[in-house]
Amino acid sequence: MIWKPERLAGWGNHPSQLCRVARPERLRELRELSVAPGGTLAWRGLGRSYGDASLNAGDGVVLLGRLNRFREFDPSTGLLECEAGASLADIIACFLPRGFFPPVTPGTRAVTVGGAVACDVHGKNHHRDGAFSAHVSELTLLTVGGQLLRCSRREHPDVFWATVGGMGLTGCIVTVRLALQRVSSAFLTVVQRRTADLQQTMQQLATLDAEHRYTVAWVDGMAGGRSLGRAVVSGADHASGAPAGRGPLSPPAHRRGTVPFPAPNWFLSPTMVRGFGALRYHRSADGARYLADFDAFFYPLDSLAHWNRLYGRRGFLQYQFVLPEATALEGMTRVLETLHRAGHPPFLAVLKRLGAAGEGLLSFPRAGYTLALDLPVGPPELFALLRRLDEEVAFRGGRVYLAKDARLAPDLFRAMYPQLPAFLALKERLDPDGRLATSLSRRLGITA
Repeated sequence: MIWKPERLAGWGNHPSQLCRVARPERLRELRELSVAPGGTLAWRGLGRSYGDASLNAGDGVVLLGRLNRFREFDPSTGLLECEAGASLADIIACFLPRGFFPPVTPGTRAVTVGGAVACDVHGKNHHRDGAFSAHVSELTLLTVGGQLLRCSRREHPDVFWATVGGMGLTGCIVTVRLALQRVSSAFLTVVQRRTADLQQTMQQLATLDAEHRYTVAWVDGMAGGRSLGRAVVSGADHASGAPAGRGPLSPPAHRRGTVPFPAPNWFLSPTMVRGFGALRYHRSADGARYLADFDAFFYPLDSLAHWNRLYGRRGFLQYQFVLPEATALEGMTRVLETLHRAGHPPFLAVLKRLGAAGEGLLSFPRAGYTLALDLPVGPPELFALLRRLDEEVAFRGGRVYLAKDARLAPDLFRAMYPQLPAFLALKERLDPDGRLATSLSRRLGITA
């Protein structure tokens, strides 16, 4: 394989780093890369982690998007075996017309199955269905020694639970066996509530969680004072039919826009975003009930290609953290108030309620509430401010999501992820020479 220099970034476009990339198309080529001497290796799917999780500054990044074949499917059970480079978009395009849908999906379908396992992604149904790993029965891992390990809850379970949420640092995920869920429609029935403040938003999420499979709150991040945390909260379930005149498994095609180039720095000014947030909040009818196609409900941002360019050339940080239920209200209030006082209110804020934690050693979800905040990269004091927020989150028993992170410090990472020692011991066993590394793993002290 030929290595070529290429500048890469995560979805937040910060940081941007020069790496060496290779694009294997067959398992044989992938194995050759994994056993070849010299340098460190990182794996990259579609690059939708936000920070430096799929970067390896100055060294090797293996792009896995061409290893995306479906290998086997059982329509009686919905069990799919696919290569790890297959995306959720690929799965939906192929299997939704047959009545199947991913059991868990993040806010974009442009993510590979391997990336979904490595980050143990969660969706709007975590309170009922858990994270992505809850629906993975088996995976095949290629070690740096060229060995193929079949891993599951029964076979090499220690490797399985280190790989789930392990950010690609145990080996390369080659294949995944995933249970798809059966659906009878590409549409969802949605109910909508409008809340006045953060406490009411959390209460409404808890109420809707008991009634609906999917819940999410789109928070007006620019609203402060007594309106801090006000939101439009939605609950949804897969519908049994479709709007009149439409096939139940064939949603209408959407006209997709695009952001052709990075926006100027003034474009997302606080005044403009404050007006947009207020307009969205007030135009969302309290108590509304409607049918929405899966794209509109699960992937509203995917309707605008390259929407990350709206944040300009400097990029943005997504600060996502989870707090246990007992500390969530006070902790999230402190976070939002601190950002407002410092002049950095979030341009986009999404709140979800999570269910019980899984068994992945470095998996992010745990019981409580998770808040994701988009913050444009700006003056250096923003990073110092986020350090203070990290301390607040750690103190209250929470953690930051590694798939979204670009700046967490190693001491707070260790405090947030108590199973790190077990993960490091397993990684040492699988990768004794430290060949698997990313810019994120070096920053967090996982690798040298």
